[in-house]
Amino acid sequence: MRKARPLLIILFILSILAIPVWASGPSVGLSADEAMELLRGGNSRFVNGTPQHPYQNQERRTLTASQGQKPLAAVLACSDSRVPVEVIFDRGIGDIFVVRVAGNVAGADEIGSIEYAGEHLGAPLLVVLGHSQCGAVTAVVEDAPLHGSMPALEDKIKPAVEKAAKDNPGLSGGALVGPAIKDNVWQAMEDLFHQSQIIRDRVKAGQMKVVGALYDIESGKVEWLGPHPAQDKLLGIAPPGAKPKGAPKKGKPKAEKS
Repeated sequence: MRKARPLLIILFILSILAIPVWASGPSVGLSADEAMELLRGGNSRFVNGTPQHPYQNQERRTLTASQGQKPLAAVLACSDSRVPVEVIFDRGIGDIFVVRVAGNVAGADEIGSIEYAGEHLGAPLLVVLGHSQCGAVTAVVEDAPLHGSMPALEDKIKPAVEKAAKDNPGLSGGALVGPAIKDNVWQAMEDLFHQSQIIRDRVKAGQMKVVGALYDIESGKVEWLGPHPAQDKLLGIAPPGAKPKGAPKKGKPKAEKS
């Protein structure tokens, strides 16, 4: 038995070294894909009723208080009380930098918060999260009367509703809400890219990945939409084979006049 001890000690040390960084502290060094897998796994546990409630204890509070936050992702979500972001992804303290606003729109305040998450906290992933039965989108679809400061919020959602109506001419009323909710996710991503040089630069440099997602408030499941379909265009990235501006056209050179 004594001869086996060195081997056991070696195996124990190796097992400690194999523990991922994010298991013992703030999420340092994660890639966007690794962060997304953690969110996928957490949502799967939530849907199946087997949540682990990680990092919701005193040790985690002490760690993040002393070492700061290093979230694995930023999430732009709706303020709807049925969409508790950390709960649906089964994450804990310091895991997700959450920005919530009715209709998950990307205005100046939301974009500034996301820029902070990316530039100062190093979040490798941004999820723009829409959800089923969104009241803000429904109000715009149904042209409900809005008062106070709500019309400014409505203006951010209108382009998505108009696009959904154009792309689905046979739909109206409640039937149009679903497509409009999805288009509203794309719209928020477009607004973010149009207005934030910081986020554009980080995405182009491979320092951040921006994806859309939809949460079903009944099933609890998150549907991952991926990057914006026109992301390269929004970032100003030329498609493969595209000629740079001012490049000479191919062909026979014109004969010089004598």
